[in-house]
Amino acid sequence: MDIKYRKAAGGLTVYMSGELDEYSASTAKDILDKLICDNANSKKFIFDLSGVSFMDSTGIGLLIGRYKKLKHFNIPSYISGTSVATEKVLQLSGIYSIMPKF
Repeated sequence: MDIKYRKAAGGLTVYMSGELDEYSASTAKDILDKLICDNANSKKFIFDLSGVSFMDSTGIGLLIGRYKKLKHFNIPSYISGTSVATEKVLQLSGIYSIMPKF
């Protein structure tokens, strides 16, 4: 899992690539939590998943956990750039009801 980010227009976009599964989730969680805490004054937080080639339920759990952390700081979160495979997992999970598409 590779994570890069870009600040723009009061928000932060996080670009994730690779596989988001049980193996990579712990490292991704640590990186994302630090980004959230370091950017607690952001107006929005966008998870760009265009580089994610595989995601399982662990990835959904990771996103929901970051949603809760962002909600604590009153920062809205969004998902963008999903592939066909990740889109199907995200839709089935119902995550778009709390983290809409951007």
